[in-house]
Amino acid sequence: MRWFQALMPREDRFFELFNRHAATIVLGAQALSDLLESRASIEDCRARIAVHENDADGLTREVMLAVRRTFITPFDRGDIQDLISLLDDSIDQMQKTAKSIVQFEVTSFEPAMREMGEVIVKASELTAEAVGLLSAMQANAGRLNALAEEITRIEERSDDLYDQGVKALFRTHRNGNPMDYIIGAEIYDHLEKVVDRLQDVANRISGILIEHL
Repeated sequence: MRWFQALMPREDRFFELFNRHAATIVLGAQALSDLLESRASIEDCRARIAVHENDADGLTREVMLAVRRTFITPFDRGDIQDLISLLDDSIDQMQKTAKSIVQFEVTSFEPAMREMGEVIVKASELTAEAVGLLSAMQANAGRLNALAEEITRIEERSDDLYDQGVKALFRTHRNGNPMDYIIGAEIYDHLEKVVDRLQDVANRISGILIEHL
């Protein structure tokens, strides 16, 4: 039996994988913000996001495999699968955003787009902090709830920026090229979805916390 147990992943392995995945999200968010702020070339930033997204996919596969191989998991298997999937959705959406920017050959970005990039970085950092507290969730319950509330406020700020940005686009392009409005609105939509995916992670963490208190 001892040799069999040695082959099984340890419970703390899940938390290590969650933390590593959350770290890729922060890196992806920073690369996306760099793209929007023109701190580096668009292609360089897109490539960075792709590398981080690929790393995140590998970590997601490790978690899914560990769920099947581990006899006792730190919390419900379905919650583990949901959490890692939602984390992965977040960086997937960052890659979709960068891909759309490249496809539509967008080279300059509206002020609200750049601010949404900053919002995404902040939300990703808070998400990574929350994920890092899961290994002792009961002791960290207060901070986890506060983080979930802060991410919700950030998502509301993202909604406001989206509305302001799309309205500004309409005013700028209503008598000009409608394609510029359509492309700009799609970029805003992608950016808003990134924040939505991060809020989904926060909501899932809140659900897991409720189940274990």
